[in-house]
Amino acid sequence: MAHKILLVEDDDTTAGYIMKGLSEEGFVVNRATDGRDGLFHATDGSYDCIVLDRMLPGMDGMAVVAALRGAGVRTSVIILSALGAAEDRVKGLIGGADDYLVKPFAFAELLARIRLQVRRGAAAPPVETVLRCGDLEMDLLSRRVTRGGATVTLQPREFRLLEYLLRHAGQVVTRTMLLEGVWDYHFDPGTNVIDVHLSRLRKKVDEGFAYPLLHTVRGVGYRLGTDA
Repeated sequence: MAHKILLVEDDDTTAGYIMKGLSEEGFVVNRATDGRDGLFHATDGSYDCIVLDRMLPGMDGMAVVAALRGAGVRTSVIILSALGAAEDRVKGLIGGADDYLVKPFAFAELLARIRLQVRRGAAAPPVETVLRCGDLEMDLLSRRVTRGGATVTLQPREFRLLEYLLRHAGQVVTRTMLLEGVWDYHFDPGTNVIDVHLSRLRKKVDEGFAYPLLHTVRGVGYRLGTDA
């Protein structure tokens, strides 16, 4: 089966050069011309490697990488950029890219780097970017939460708390798990921070709906689920 490559490049000449060369080498290549379109295509997780220009219209290449990694998409990304200073390359790699190639480049080098990423098996299987529990949905890319189709407006910490609960839906999560997973505390500071945030979250997620999703498990912790 031919490997699939997503090329996100707004310059037609550069894109044509890359697509022609990769197609001749047996790759299946899809192209996006701006950052937002590239992000949309990349999130289905079906690509073996993404070749991503850094300076793009609509959405900067580094912002695309950050959004992908934030959504759990682990597909290999090779950044193409005219910015070749050491600090630029370091920023690209620290920002989530797997490789960084400076323009102008030799096609043979790009090809070698793509093949290396493919051999590493770095492409992830399809990644779910929407978390669900009953009629509650969280879109990790748009950071939008709805229940029964109605928008639920959350503060950043509430969003992170609900995301953690959704990732552990049906499981009992303890105060310690929440402190470490949401607040990055590795000890209980003896505050009521969890109770306050969960109370606010429960009002936003459960009040006015036919059945509750957020449950307190006495003496143990909390559970998000459709059953009581």
